[in-house]
Amino acid sequence: MARVGEFPEEGELVVCTVQNVKNFGAFVTLDEYGDKEGFIHVRDVATGWVKYIRDYVREGQKVVTKVLGVDSTKGHIDLSLKSVNEHQRREKVQQWKNETKAEKLLEIVAARLEKTPDECWEEFGYLLVDAFGTLYGAFESCAIDDNALEDTELSGDWTGAFIKVAKENVTPPFVQIAGILELRSPAPDGVDRIKAALKKGQEASSDELQIQYIGAPRYRLVMSAPDYKTAEEALKEVTNLVVAEIKDTGGDGAFHRDAK
Repeated sequence: MARVGEFPEEGELVVCTVQNVKNFGAFVTLDEYGDKEGFIHVRDVATGWVKYIRDYVREGQKVVTKVLGVDSTKGHIDLSLKSVNEHQRREKVQQWKNETKAEKLLEIVAARLEKTPDECWEEFGYLLVDAFGTLYGAFESCAIDDNALEDTELSGDWTGAFIKVAKENVTPPFVQIAGILELRSPAPDGVDRIKAALKKGQEASSDELQIQYIGAPRYRLVMSAPDYKTAEEALKEVTNLVVAEIKDTGGDGAFHRDAK
């Protein structure tokens, strides 16, 4: 996978495959660095005394380690397993899986453009990494927003294929927030006025909004968006609009956010 530097940097988290386990440590290959060999000394396998190293690592296992030191002249890479907590491990594994998927998606883009993956990397791959941080980040952004590439001023005959592959294969991450909207109208046609106000709010939402009837006068609103900030702003805009609409017709309304 991996279009990265020749050697990792000290302090970096890397995904490794355990190749050979000895009593004094484990030899591994670094998946993101062309299967370069690294070594985890037994003292860096786990905190405390390690009686049986195979209780912690075994051949063929994927592990996330922290780079302790690199000697590029000798090709030595010292690694630590105990220095990586569970949260870091999960995040790194997900990142590695995402980038592995992105490599496969770029192969699809290359095939549609009738080019090789290496040609695509040279033409726009590295530019995408510079602009979005990671190749998967580029695919993800294009799956969410058709104008993501335009916003970075990247262009070329490859953009259409890239966006199409992104939308076909990447499910954008979404967050959800919710709250209770209370609406009252004393008018004889109050129910219709409330429905009209809710419909106006639904139509005004560019993000995904679900309105669930709980029981008069309460409605539950669930907003989905790519991130919490966008969701909060969108939900606030919708609820303000609905409350203003119902007040303009002689009713009253209030919104209460669910606790996070």
